[in-house]
Amino acid sequence: MQQIVYFSRNKIIKPAEEMLWEIDKILETSQTNNERDQVTGALIFNRGVFGQVLEGPNALVEETFERIQMDTRHWDVTVLEARAISERSFGNWSMGFFGADTASADVFQDVAKSTDFNIDTFSGNDIFELLRGLSLRNELGDRAA
Repeated sequence: MQQIVYFSRNKIIKPAEEMLWEIDKILETSQTNNERDQVTGALIFNRGVFGQVLEGPNALVEETFERIQMDTRHWDVTVLEARAISERSFGNWSMGFFGADTASADVFQDVAKSTDFNIDTFSGNDIFELLRGLSLRNELGDRAA
């Protein structure tokens, strides 16, 4: 299995409400495709920037990432880290999404401020740890509810 962590910029130029609708469409399609392809991961979106972790069987993760690179809604797609993994970190998520709620947006905003949204200063580990922490918090919150 492999894991890819990437960062990209949003090419969707729409009012906020339409933008959220477009993000929902991306998530719905991703969740369907990822479930079919045994790919798991998480996505964060804020201020026109995507950060994502994909994980699963090598060929299927590569195919998923290729679709993302060809998607006209993304530009400046940059792989921050690609590595072999022995187990999944996002096994419960066909595609977790963070950034819509205030707490997630605030956390991502803090990371973004420290890097000024400069891809060159983001590390794969920054995005991975951010998404892993948000997903664990969310999973624990679901169990407590």
